Amino acid sequence: MATIGYADLPVPDGGDAPAGSGQLAALAAAIDPRLLHHVTNEAERDTEFAGAPVSTAVVADNGTLWIKTGVSPDVWTTVWEPYESWQNVTPAAGMTVSSPPAQYRRVGNQVYLRGRIAKTDESNIVGTSGAAICAVPTNLAPVTQATYPCPTSLAGDIASGVGKVEIVGADNPSSTWGPPGTLVWWNQESTAGTPWVNISGYYWLD
Repeated sequence: MATIGYADLPVPDGGDAPAGSGQLAALAAAIDPRLLHHVTNEAERDTEFAGAPVSTAVVADNGTLWIKTGVSPDVWTTVWEPYESWQNVTPAAGMTVSSPPAQYRRVGNQVYLRGRIAKTDESNIVGTSGAAICAVPTNLAPVTQATYPCPTSLAGDIASGVGKVEIVGADNPSSTWGPPGTLVWWNQESTAGTPWVNISGYYWLD
């Protein structure tokens, strides 16, 4: 028996009543784009459904669900995907992951961060002129610089215990702070600095 469509729907071939097989083939062709199709991963999706029409729905083995929203070139929108596990950031020179550990996690089109960064020699981090403290992978850098407030230790002469983190964007690959994805901490209320910086916050990738 012949098959048709991305779902390989079975239809009688020409020898099984020509009129009926043609009608069943037309029905199968109409149903096929409306099915939930299954693939192993994103690479198989791109290969097997390169010619699929807009609104095609494909689900991977890990539960990731995509809807096709454009063709020429193909555009897939992620409806749902499993959360990635938390990963430790890469400390900048002279810095170390403190406790709780400084980590990042991508959720959809956002990157979340948590935990503390401290200096390896246990001296204070001074942010009056900015201080590169750690980095996430370059593929998780925002399109352009992202900024959010972050807490710090109140030890010493810190008054408010709040500074800001700037994340070097993908549009600034030659930044003097480091590659895209580098986190730079700023705080101008204390020239003495602070024992640790908590990087908890989030930013958008786009």
